[in-house]
Parts: sequence; C-alpha cells; structure tokens
Amino acid sequence: QVHLVESGGGLVQAGGSLRLSCAASGRSFRNYAMGWFRQAPGKGREFVSAISWSGGSTYYAASVKGRFSITRDNAKNTVYLQMNGLKPEDTAAYYCTADPSDGSTWYRYPSVDLASWGQGTQVTVSS
Repeated sequence: QVHLVESGGGLVQAGGSLRLSCAASGRSFRNYAMGWFRQAPGKGREFVSAISWSGGSTYYAASVKGRFSITRDNAKNTVYLQMNGLKPEDTAAYYCTADPSDGSTWYRYPSVDLASWGQGTQVTVSS
C-alpha cells in the first residue's frame, strides 16, 4: 500500500496555471503507476492522467491533452501535474492515485479498481 498526500491546489483565473504535487510514502512507490483523477460537484470521478512506474509512458484524458503534463520524480517519491491554460470546467477536487497496473486502462474507471488514493486537493478556476 502507498500513502498519498496531494498539494498545490488553489484559486486561479481562466488561462492560468497550477502545479499539483503528490507525495507518496511506502517502499513500493517505484513499482506503482501514478495518476490523477478529478471530481466536480455533482459529478462522478473521472480520469485525468497517468504515468507508468518508469515515467516512460503517459496517458491523458482528451479534455486535458495538450494543456496538462504529468511527470514523476522517483528519487523524491513525488508525482506532479502541471496544468496550463486552465478553464472553469477544470474546477474540481483532484485526487492522486497509485496502482501496480501500468495506467493505460485507468480511463475505464470505475471499471478498474485502483489500490491507493489521496484525500484530494481543490482546484477552482474563475472565469
């Protein structure tokens, strides 16, 4: 099991940028793919992005591709989500997740079961 703590959320104007961080603890971090989901008020949790354990493969939802970038630093046990060109529809609670699978199927959530979740960090984009 991996324990996850997100940070970096906040209030930003449309067109602005934020960088979310997710610090992981647990000796298995390097064996886990990492990713981000989000949940807007009244909506289900949706896939945003994932990165393989090596960082060699990344995956994005169509709604964020070209605007968001996911990276990881295994030496620091941290995964990042750089969000540029933010839109009001990006407003949501963002959750970090980790799982031994490679991340390529996480877009099927909730049909896939993921091992660990953080508590979430709020991102609010004003128009």
